Amino acid sequence: MTSLMNRPRRLAVALAAALSLVTPLHAQVNLPALGDAVSQDLDVNDERRFGDQIMRQIRIDPDYLDDPLLLEYVQALWAPLVASGKALGQIGDDTDGRFAWETFLVRDRSVNAFALPGGFVGVHLGLIAMTGAPDELASVLAHELSHVTQRHIARRLAGDSRNSLLATAGLIAGLLAASRAGNGNAVQAVIVGSQAAAAAASLSFSRDMEREADRVGFNVMTHAGYAPSGMVSMFERMEQAYHLMDSGAYPYLRSHPLTSERIGEARSRLGTAALVRPSGLAEHALMAARARVLMDQRAEILAQQQAQDAGTRGNAYEQIGARYASALASIKLRNWPRAETALRSAEQLLELIGNDARARRALVLLRAELALAQEQSGAGFAALAPLEQDRSRPLQLLRAQLALYDAQPEVARQMAETLQTRVSLVPSDATAWGLLAQLWQKLGQPLRAVRALGETRAAVGDLNGAIDRLRSGLNQSRGRDADQIEAAVIDARLRSLVYERRQLLAELYPRGAPPGAELPQLQGQPLTPRLSVSPRSGTDAR
Repeated sequence: MTSLMNRPRRLAVALAAALSLVTPLHAQVNLPALGDAVSQDLDVNDERRFGDQIMRQIRIDPDYLDDPLLLEYVQALWAPLVASGKALGQIGDDTDGRFAWETFLVRDRSVNAFALPGGFVGVHLGLIAMTGAPDELASVLAHELSHVTQRHIARRLAGDSRNSLLATAGLIAGLLAASRAGNGNAVQAVIVGSQAAAAAASLSFSRDMEREADRVGFNVMTHAGYAPSGMVSMFERMEQAYHLMDSGAYPYLRSHPLTSERIGEARSRLGTAALVRPSGLAEHALMAARARVLMDQRAEILAQQQAQDAGTRGNAYEQIGARYASALASIKLRNWPRAETALRSAEQLLELIGNDARARRALVLLRAELALAQEQSGAGFAALAPLEQDRSRPLQLLRAQLALYDAQPEVARQMAETLQTRVSLVPSDATAWGLLAQLWQKLGQPLRAVRALGETRAAVGDLNGAIDRLRSGLNQSRGRDADQIEAAVIDARLRSLVYERRQLLAELYPRGAPPGAELPQLQGQPLTPRLSVSPRSGTDAR
């Protein structure tokens, strides 16, 4: 635990300080539990707005991770659960269209997940890494979904008259700012010297509520088609690991105590559930391996992951996961021959396992990532040739990255147009905007590049940064050769963002914003969300 806390404070620690009753500097995020009834005390629009305020701070934190492939995998597990919640009536008309129902990744080694107001659910990479089957991960997601559907967070916040939504959101922003500075004393001072203790108390939930979350989550996951044994095996896996080595890496168990009663109830439910055999084990093994590599980018840890290619212990799925981890770690360490050897070994082992289509796709993408890291666009596009008809987000973003290194401008232009279409449909995709900015710069379109950079910041909720970049673009547009059509687009978008910031300031300062007031903003945030694999990321040793 000591070594964990000596690392820079991460966003999960800051959230724990605001949202949990456990000792602030020794916990990650307190997972809320179900209540007995849906709260009628807090409007769903207010709860969603509160969640959006928290997410604006989370999205600009460096530990917020947009790994397109891993995120796609978690979302693929999450979507059937949401659909099941709607079918079972857990998600009603009042929250269906108003809540986000969004999952996101946190680069953290601890085994944890957490629900936020408004339908946001965060998943630590450490949780993905320790699961052995998609059904196990789905059981945790279903539990978190049940937290959101009952709106227990809203009830606890509304029940404490000393705290308002905006005050609590401001508190979280302050804690995040302190955590970015790496000042543990500052975090603790905020806890002791403010209303943080009251905010924490308002989000404390009983073990009875945890059992209810287990029950509702079990019904949701089995209705969605997941193996009912997933919840039991997840409980057993976590309990065994927790007792063997409680080094502080299992905050999920402190906020969700695994009593013998809860484990027994989970086992008893298996007798009434239809038998469903776990599937997708090969793909899950690869995604768990990917999470293991991405959750800690220190060079010495990557070297340990790289060494897994020499091992032959474990079943076939564990072995293919070890080879995938070795290949990806070797890419990060820029050891191309070892990456190629490990990847080829994984491909051969997959043929023996059964050549699962989803797992094969993951290996194809990894081969393209290897080519990208070497700035070999031709090899990367050739690797992706079997997936030519795949228009998924991971494929689009990977092709765009490859286009940055292609000598033919037409390739970059084609990918820029593809991403332009994507962001027009999904304007919240900050990573796509960031790549689009690079492509327009490569094509000699500086105004379009600046606008895309501004939209990158807007997409993660950094309105101050977005406005600054668009104003810079507007200044550039005054040149004689500037694209006046693009300048008009920038001007219109700038006015829209200024108005949006004014509205947010009005919420933060109901009695009137003081002169020069700005929205809370973290210091030192990256210009764009970090992609997990980039041509120059091989020796990242944060």
